[in-house]
Amino acid sequence: DEFPAIFIAAACADGRTVLHGAEELRHKESDRLAVMARGLTALGIACEVFDDGIAIEGGQLQGGEIDAEGDHRIAMSFAMAALRANGPITIHNAANIATSFPSFVADARAVGRRIQA
Repeated sequence: DEFPAIFIAAACADGRTVLHGAEELRHKESDRLAVMARGLTALGIACEVFDDGIAIEGGQLQGGEIDAEGDHRIAMSFAMAALRANGPITIHNAANIATSFPSFVADARAVGRRIQA
């Protein structure tokens, strides 16, 4: 469950981060390897997806639009990615964040994040 957040950290880090042995991520609320790779690519981060993992080239996150595909952890991870992006990030299909963090939107707003739900 923590891997989407780790992938955002890898995108912000210097160098290449490689993860193998994580094929279970393909069978969560979404195919988290594929969905995260599409989202990171949309934000200007180079990724390579494997059957059992992903490689992420760290860099500068750009603004853009991503589809969380109904996966609450992916939606929250990209909402936090907006802290480091050089433009706004619009996240589609993110209405179910309350599944695991009911106060996420209120808490993010309380610390100054501009989130439209």
